[in-house]
Amino acid sequence: MVRFSSTNFLGLGPQISLGLTVFAEFVCSIFLILGLFTRVAAGFLIFTMGFAAFVVHSADGFDKRELSLLYLSIYLIIITFGAGRFSIDGMIEKRRRASDW
Repeated sequence: MVRFSSTNFLGLGPQISLGLTVFAEFVCSIFLILGLFTRVAAGFLIFTMGFAAFVVHSADGFDKRELSLLYLSIYLIIITFGAGRFSIDGMIEKRRRASDW
């Protein structure tokens, strides 16, 4: 039996919390790499990194929170500025604008 330590997020249980975290960090990161559903994926990742920095590592020093805060700031920049024109989201938007003419 595999044992792991996990935070019980919103009373969902440690297994579901771990599954949601793995979804956010793996699947949403793949979406960011592809530039697909960028702002939605960054939203999930912002929530995950905020939870990690301010809830899971709340009693730890800054050295333990530093990496999650760094990722949180990067995801905030991505959600603010979007994926860019070379992403799949950018290509979809360009086709949508061309079809409006």
